[in-house]
Amino acid sequence: MTLDNAAPESARKRQSPLPEGVRFLPGHLDLSAQADLAEQLRAIVAEAPLFRPVMPKNGKPFSVRMSNCGPLGWVSDIRGYRYQPLHPVTGKPWPPLPDVLKDLWHTLAPDAPEPEACLINFYDGTARMGLHQDRDEETFEAPVLSVSLGDSALFRIGGLTRKGSARSFRLNSGDVLLLEGPSRLAFHGIGRIYPGTSTLLKNGGRINLTLRRVTKPA
Repeated sequence: MTLDNAAPESARKRQSPLPEGVRFLPGHLDLSAQADLAEQLRAIVAEAPLFRPVMPKNGKPFSVRMSNCGPLGWVSDIRGYRYQPLHPVTGKPWPPLPDVLKDLWHTLAPDAPEPEACLINFYDGTARMGLHQDRDEETFEAPVLSVSLGDSALFRIGGLTRKGSARSFRLNSGDVLLLEGPSRLAFHGIGRIYPGTSTLLKNGGRINLTLRRVTKPA
């Protein structure tokens, strides 16, 4: 199992293995591929602007801003978590998935059904994401595929209950992570952002792309 690509060799030897079902591919996208993808994302968010979701019931705003691309998009508001085909602010369909993301999915998850949603999370230097499960989909057979762009972040992953211990490691721009099999429903989150660790995004910050299959294949 591959460990934190930013840690020195001595530190890597002291780290515990990643949970079964976690595939970590450090530096999978080179700088050119990262820049191309970031440019495509600028066009996507121009059509489907970032919005700030709120927690169900209490209406507390998220610290991250979000958008989506693909046939379906994940949203959260006072009514709950769900996938829907339309942007909650503009009322328009989400932009299509970029070919580079579909190709990445086909390469790393060749036996999985087509991805239907790509959640775009934008983190500024103070944003966080508490431990949570990705479980709003109808099927958990396909992996969750995550791509990191921009500033580095401290990623945390635990087990299938919130009370279990969590393993932390750093995600850098260009890193790709898959949660599959035993870790498909693992609790995970972002503990902090490391501002100024990347020059990819003009104004700084981190983008995380999460590809998911939402519906059960026919």
